[in-house]
Amino acid sequence: MDAVRRDRPIMVLALAAAAMQLVGTHFAASRQPLARPLDWFGVVLLLAGPALLLLHRRAPEAMLGGVLAVTAGYLALGYPWGPVPLSMGLAIILTTAARRRAYAWSVAGALVAALFIWAAVHGGGADFVRAAAVSGWLVILVFFGEGLRLRRERAAERRAKAQEAKKRAEDEYRLALARDIHDVVAHSLSMINVRASVALHLAERDPAQLKPALEAIKSGSKDALEQVRELLGVLRRDAPLQPGLTLDGLSRLLEDARGAGLAAELTFDGGPGLVRDRLGPAGEAVVYKVVQEAVVNVVRHAGASRVAVRLELQAVPGEPRPAVPGPGQAAGAGQQLRVSIRDDGRGVRGAPEGNGRRGMRERLAAVGGTVDITDGHPGTLVTVVVPLHGTGGAEEAEPPSDVAR
Repeated sequence: MDAVRRDRPIMVLALAAAAMQLVGTHFAASRQPLARPLDWFGVVLLLAGPALLLLHRRAPEAMLGGVLAVTAGYLALGYPWGPVPLSMGLAIILTTAARRRAYAWSVAGALVAALFIWAAVHGGGADFVRAAAVSGWLVILVFFGEGLRLRRERAAERRAKAQEAKKRAEDEYRLALARDIHDVVAHSLSMINVRASVALHLAERDPAQLKPALEAIKSGSKDALEQVRELLGVLRRDAPLQPGLTLDGLSRLLEDARGAGLAAELTFDGGPGLVRDRLGPAGEAVVYKVVQEAVVNVVRHAGASRVAVRLELQAVPGEPRPAVPGPGQAAGAGQQLRVSIRDDGRGVRGAPEGNGRRGMRERLAAVGGTVDITDGHPGTLVTVVVPLHGTGGAEEAEPPSDVAR
């Protein structure tokens, strides 16, 4: 079906050429009384040239050679002159456009040589003029075919680039979805596992505290189910790729860590509203995901008793920001958000980078941020830096404050 659709323009062109050659030759024959009458064989030769054009995709060389032979035979038999060379000109164009450049130029050159030899044999000045005119048209036809060839190649290049961009977007989509699934499963199941362990411990030591622990497991599993539904909505294309994640959720994130037995602390240095306004939705979601991954790693692997998360505004090194922005300068220019997650666990100890840490780097790279994970002596220190967007909000004058939660 696709091949028929691609060949449809050539079929229309061949039919038009056949009609023009038949009708044009019929009218031209009335002015050529000395020419051979147009019989059935002449009609076959007139139709054979346009019919051979249909071979332009499968056998362009055979197409051009066949059209040339049919046209030469028609003229050699003395049939009336008319638009007979039309199919030959189209064949030269199609052969050149089909990237058979050397063959097309060779045929055109041979025709030019034959025309001038014929003119020299007849010895008339008018014949040389006709030969030069026809030779010029042959060169024009080949160049026209070259133009079509270049147009096709550029169109194919654009399609290839579009396919590559589509594939790259699909790969990025799958990668982002894989990171989201990893975050949901790793965070939620880790918290449920830890709380279940706490519940088992309480069932033996302090049965009165068993109910709150089970309620925490129920709440955590409910949140996990909601996030999984959001991701399934993405797969069904019923929801956006990134669910709405804001810094407001960090308090709940640290509350989950406390439920897992950690002493968790969250500190904003510079005002939560000021940080949020300058991050933007994409940066805010990335910071949330990175903090979530770091806290999950502390719960699962660090063996820590304490984790502290601190967010603070900083001037970009080498670009000090004035206290009062100058004319035309955006507030927040030259500033960055520094997020540190510190625990008192066993530290990195040269552990290889897994999907979680790799996902942190990829997320931050998408918003121009960086992450550095080092041993904190004791524990692990995760340092995240995210550039801030300039805003002109009134919150610029908000004084720095520390809010411990």
